[in-house]
Amino acid sequence: MKNQRDPIQIILEQALAEDLGDGDISSNATVQEDLLLSGRIIVKEAGIIAGLSIAEKVFRLTDERSHMHAMIREGCPVTPQQIVAEVSGPGRALLSGERTALNFLQRMSGIATLTRQFVDRVKHTKAVILDTRKTAPGLRYFDKLAVKTGGGENHRFGLFDMVMIKNNHITAAGSVTNAVSRVLEADLRGRKLIVEIRNFQELQEVLTLKIDRILLDNMSLDEIKIAVSEINGKYPVEVSGNVNLDNVAAIAETGVDYISIGRITHSVRAMDISLIIFKP
Repeated sequence: MKNQRDPIQIILEQALAEDLGDGDISSNATVQEDLLLSGRIIVKEAGIIAGLSIAEKVFRLTDERSHMHAMIREGCPVTPQQIVAEVSGPGRALLSGERTALNFLQRMSGIATLTRQFVDRVKHTKAVILDTRKTAPGLRYFDKLAVKTGGGENHRFGLFDMVMIKNNHITAAGSVTNAVSRVLEADLRGRKLIVEIRNFQELQEVLTLKIDRILLDNMSLDEIKIAVSEINGKYPVEVSGNVNLDNVAAIAETGVDYISIGRITHSVRAMDISLIIFKP
């Protein structure tokens, strides 16, 4: 069996190729081929840093002689003008890899920062903050890594590692019971099974079935409280839909076990981070 290439490296190579095309004309024209440069990666705003290890891989891919030394650990808080890493190596390589490295670092730090804000709002409860599959196409590994770095937990990675019966599945199958029965028959691997319910009629139906978790979708706070009371600990409870920093604490205080939030990855604001180059 042939060794498979690291999929993460493939994505990073594709990101670099997207930027470089047939060559970095700006750097190749202005920077002598043998010139060595150094630089500092500086954050411009407060937040949680994430993606330093990914940025380092990018610089190494541009030239294996490039070196990056992180000044802070992943997941640590940062303040404006803080130096988070130092880089050194062939000048052309550093400048050619700069934007790609910073793009990953800025997006991942933005995700980690927003995730930490949600985590902090519910830390007085048992609720766990989860991500979703609402990630940038092709960047799911990095988005979910950033969520973990920010203190959240990862939901299923894709359609293959967990079974989630959603509204459209229930509609297609005809009922919650039909959908669950078909999954139990078809899934020979016995993966974890979550059922998303829309109303109390579906809730009563799902309470009679063999599943692993109930997902309350787009319910009001009062409806969540009633549902948690009716479930009464029989299954772990997850909530999703219209969750924000203003209401997440109240949702967590209802006693739910998980809160999945799409906005921590689909509506992220990148952290402002720069690379300042200088001659050593």
